Amino acid sequence: MRNQALRADFLMLITAMIWGSGFVAQRVGMDHLGPFTFTGLRFALGAIVLLPLLLRQGRGAARYEPFLQRGLLLGGLCMGLALTIGINLQQVGLMFTSVTNSGFITGLYVIVVPLLGLAIGQKTGMGTWLGATLAVFGMALLSIDENFEVASGDWIQLAGAFVWGVHVLLVGFFVRRHDAIRLAFIQFVTCALVSLGLAVIFEQSSFNSIFLAAPALIYGGMFAVGVGYTLQVVAQKHAIASHAAIILSLEAVFAAIAGAWLLDESLDLKGYVGCTLMFIGMLAAQLWPRKQLLVVAADEIQPTARH
Repeated sequence: MRNQALRADFLMLITAMIWGSGFVAQRVGMDHLGPFTFTGLRFALGAIVLLPLLLRQGRGAARYEPFLQRGLLLGGLCMGLALTIGINLQQVGLMFTSVTNSGFITGLYVIVVPLLGLAIGQKTGMGTWLGATLAVFGMALLSIDENFEVASGDWIQLAGAFVWGVHVLLVGFFVRRHDAIRLAFIQFVTCALVSLGLAVIFEQSSFNSIFLAAPALIYGGMFAVGVGYTLQVVAQKHAIASHAAIILSLEAVFAAIAGAWLLDESLDLKGYVGCTLMFIGMLAAQLWPRKQLLVVAADEIQPTARH
């Protein structure tokens, strides 16, 4: 059992590294493609990566259901639409803010989840309120400049964090009723189709621009979405919930490291203090003694390509 838990921790650490560095791929990909085109193509790749898992499951899956089964299809579409809004807000926001800011602000969804739960009658504990307070002060230090203004990209990422919170609640609801991999495949396909539809309307791309963006697309689609999803699902079969909460939160830290290493991004002391407060707030919201909603969110959270 201990070896399984250690293996799960290691796999989740790799997942957090892939997800965090995925923010760099998202940023670099937009050097050649518009945000909707990049999102649509990489989620199409992510769906393709899941196909071998679906074929391996076959009819022997524990929760085998035809893809046209109403509940499964409805769940995947709802999750996919939330995913589409969240990831495209994140993608557009990256045009106006740094990878570091994006990673930490996106991570605030772990605080948003229990706050949204209040609207549906769930109760939450002191950890959520403490985490939210620390996160607000942390984001202020990270985002407010000397002119007391917040970058538009940071506001967009914050809006995205609320959408990710809605997505987590949808995942928590549907994944207990349907097969997780089938749900993920449907949501990835939904996100790809809607994003590519938006790209046709609002953007112009060429085969040459897609070719130039190929490395970022491959990493962002095949690894951050497809491989990251697979590793997370495998790892959380044997993961200790508190370990999962801590390790997957490191996604924001790895985003900052990748931004500094690959894009030469840097923060001043105030920014580092802000990131630290936000990270402590995220952990407090996840690890403080909590109600059922938070347990569901931590145990069943899916890789929604927050990356």
